[in-house]
Amino acid sequence: MNTVSESIVKDMALAHNGHLKIDWVKEHMPVLNRIRERFEQEKPFAGLKVAISLHLEAKTAYLAKVVQAGGAEVTITGSNPLSTQDDICAALVEDGIRVFAKYNPDPAEYKEHLIKTLETRPDLIIDDGGDLITILHSERRDLLSQVRGGAEETTTGILRLKALEKEGKLEFPMVAVNDAFCKYLFDNRYGTGQSVWDGINRTTNLVVAGKTVVVAGYGWCGKGVAMRAKGLGAKVIVTEIDPIKAVEAYMDGFEVMPMLEAAKHGDYFVTVTGNRDIISKEHFAVMKDGAILSNAGHFDVEVNKVDLNAMSTSSRIVRKDIEEFVLADGRKVYLLAEGRLVNLAAGDGHPAEIMDMTFALQAVSLAYVNEQYQNIGKTVLNVPFELDQMVAQYKLEALNIGIDKLTSEQKSYLESWVE
Repeated sequence: MNTVSESIVKDMALAHNGHLKIDWVKEHMPVLNRIRERFEQEKPFAGLKVAISLHLEAKTAYLAKVVQAGGAEVTITGSNPLSTQDDICAALVEDGIRVFAKYNPDPAEYKEHLIKTLETRPDLIIDDGGDLITILHSERRDLLSQVRGGAEETTTGILRLKALEKEGKLEFPMVAVNDAFCKYLFDNRYGTGQSVWDGINRTTNLVVAGKTVVVAGYGWCGKGVAMRAKGLGAKVIVTEIDPIKAVEAYMDGFEVMPMLEAAKHGDYFVTVTGNRDIISKEHFAVMKDGAILSNAGHFDVEVNKVDLNAMSTSSRIVRKDIEEFVLADGRKVYLLAEGRLVNLAAGDGHPAEIMDMTFALQAVSLAYVNEQYQNIGKTVLNVPFELDQMVAQYKLEALNIGIDKLTSEQKSYLESWVE
């Protein structure tokens, strides 16, 4: 395979800088390094093709190389137009991985890259947000027959998969990596919490302390964003539709109110719901002058850009990744990174140590699907608990942390109904 001639990337001259980035994260991903050693010996993907659609930056690149080390022919594309890093793409091509991705392609190019990735006729898939799976189950069903199964990275993709499964239309098994303990407890909470504020702070260069932050959604990602905002000195308001999560946010020390009320108070807004129209015209109408809007959900639909444009008399780019909208009464609101994932579109995404566990789960889940696809049916399944625990154990060992083990007497006690 001549990956240079077959790939679509911006500029191969950028490869050197991409290699440096990948080498840096490799040094901080000990769990994935351990998985790679296993894969190099066992070759679980020998003779197979793997298609990957993820945010194409350094941590993702290293995951692709780990899968390649397992014997796979790997093709990769981006899962968001603004999170692809062109130097990473070039470096992967030099490493023998086929790449169809550029930073900020137009919608037609973005879709073309997804389709070209699928036209390699993969046996296994790693998806983020469900774009590959959606295309396979709709307009390119001709490419379905060879697919054994795959793994999905994020909440949005799992929602789409479960909708397919509910309608009886899912054609192969998919592992819901996002629902694993070592994903949502660490990646969603600590990874999103840190990387969202990394993206906002580097983009705006404004203080957070003393400001009011509105966090829409109090799932594990929302918990992390709210926690880090509080740590930066902000007053935090949470909006929710789930009464249990709303009570949890209240008990965690945050104000809870509907978005229409919160919109009057917020200096910063972060949407983390996976749903659409979380902030729309009725909210823009009551916002403070200077409010800053951002999204940390997968698609750019949480902040309603159609409403925002319709209500504005003018708009302009005032700083990289910041668009200013002037409303009819002269108030200005600012949208970061086109309403796309602010932590990746305006930053480098989650820390390497966090993605180490998540991508280790992706790698071992893919191997599991490949081993078991004939037995598990056309379903959305959880990461097997023993794989979750294995990744956690590898992480502890990398940190040189030991934990206790049950004695035989303790095990018997827990398994008995008699004292």
